[in-house]
Amino acid sequence: MSELMPLTALHCGQFAEVGQLVGPSEQVRRLEELGIRAGARLEMISTGSPCIVRIEGSRICFRHDDSLRVLVSARMTA
Repeated sequence: MSELMPLTALHCGQFAEVGQLVGPSEQVRRLEELGIRAGARLEMISTGSPCIVRIEGSRICFRHDDSLRVLVSARMTA
């Protein structure tokens, strides 16, 4: 996997693979329940806060939270 960067660094239409979730365990667990977990592939649909990502055929919207970081590795294609 290439260098990890924050999910917020992705541009619309860019694909990435989740590398790591960092933050309070209850927030990390909630994202994992939604499918945002290490190894999952996603596409940034809309940037900002809230951002929208497509993952496993679903669109998920969540707000940026300074206590929670989703670190990803950018990919060239799906």
